[in-house]
Amino acid sequence: MWTKGEESGNFLELISIKEDCDNDTLLVKVKPVGPTCHTGLDTCWQEANNQEFGFLSKLEKTIATRKANADSEKSYVASLFAKGMNKIAQKVGEEAVEVVIEAKDNNNDLFLSESADLLFHYLILLQAKGFELKDVVEVLKGREKIIFN
Repeated sequence: MWTKGEESGNFLELISIKEDCDNDTLLVKVKPVGPTCHTGLDTCWQEANNQEFGFLSKLEKTIATRKANADSEKSYVASLFAKGMNKIAQKVGEEAVEVVIEAKDNNNDLFLSESADLLFHYLILLQAKGFELKDVVEVLKGREKIIFN
């Protein structure tokens, strides 16, 4: 018997274990800390393990694709990249103001809708600057002592 990560330090942090409806299968959700395959790859199926933020990671990939093809894509995101940094930054500012306005009202649906718009445009701004959500998370992790004390 051996412990996964005992030598490499690449562990799997357990998130949850659930049984299926007829109790013959387990769904084990984990968060990998480092590569999970003994070969050093992210997975044993040669797949990148880059879904750290689930849906948001998928959205970031789509935004990156639209950025890479801004000249040929006919999409809202591509059009923002084609217009440049000033337009992208302006959209983030507009959405931030709309979130603040909706926060002061009692319509939770509008507040959440504007919050989604802000997050979406912020992800575009991050890409425009050459960053991803994980870069911001690393900054927050660096402030952990300040935040939690």
